Amino acid sequence: MTAPRLPTGFERTDAEILFPDVKTTLNLFGIHMRRVPGNWSYPSHEHPQYEINYLLEGKQTMTVNGNRVAQRSGDLLLLKPGDVHDSRSGDGEPFTYFCIHFDLDDRLFLSLLSRLEQVLFPADGTVARKVAPALGRMMEPGSAFDAGSIAGRMRLQACAFELFAQLWEAISEETASLPMQSYGKVALAHEIARRLQALASQTFHQGQPAESHYGIEEIADELGISGSHASRTFRDVYGKSPRAYWSELVLHEAKQLLADPRHAVQAIAAILGYRDIAHFSRQFKRWTGFAPSDYRRLSGSRSAEQPD
Repeated sequence: MTAPRLPTGFERTDAEILFPDVKTTLNLFGIHMRRVPGNWSYPSHEHPQYEINYLLEGKQTMTVNGNRVAQRSGDLLLLKPGDVHDSRSGDGEPFTYFCIHFDLDDRLFLSLLSRLEQVLFPADGTVARKVAPALGRMMEPGSAFDAGSIAGRMRLQACAFELFAQLWEAISEETASLPMQSYGKVALAHEIARRLQALASQTFHQGQPAESHYGIEEIADELGISGSHASRTFRDVYGKSPRAYWSELVLHEAKQLLADPRHAVQAIAAILGYRDIAHFSRQFKRWTGFAPSDYRRLSGSRSAEQPD
């Protein structure tokens, strides 16, 4: 077996690499590949999710929000939630397409998608070329049949995340020439969130006070902006204050620790940087409505009730 390889230089230093938490939720709907006859058409409709429509062969004509869009083999259509669209053959001949409906909760990614001014991405353009390999893996023979199993669903999601990673990079290039003001605000909020996550991880490891030192002023100084501007920008993008976001990080860590019966509540309070167990218990009850010991007991009961 090949031994794992450390990052270059890491093995020679007393160092630590902090990886950000990954909490993106992805939902996939109505994935299908279909070959239709030349007289086929689909009436005007809309979806609450994004839609990717990738043409494999033939020609397709869509009317999107009243605008006619001609799609050829290899072209990709990206429709936003609420886009009213219909579909038919572009030349009266059969055509084959692959379709995915999706939503996800990454605000930065969704903000980037919302800035797009186009629907059609041609086959020879950056977006279609970059996502084509990931789309191809999703369409490999047997994928649809295997998706009924847990392992199959995981593989399908892995392909989808790779697809969105490529889509993010490609669309970032496409939108580079657009006005930066809106995207700059979102990128700044995302950077503040990333630094808060890193600070939270450091806090939990070192037992620093979790509530009295949540770092937004320090982060603002590092970014060369005022604390008020940092807080206002963060709230505009995430819909909550940095302090509320910080509290969510602490609460998430507390729940993770309480789920492990090896950790006493007093030890958890110390890990999270609270000065005593009473302070931690009051704060946790303010967040959840339960004392930490009650939450542990109730969550343990729910786990025990889950079927094998």
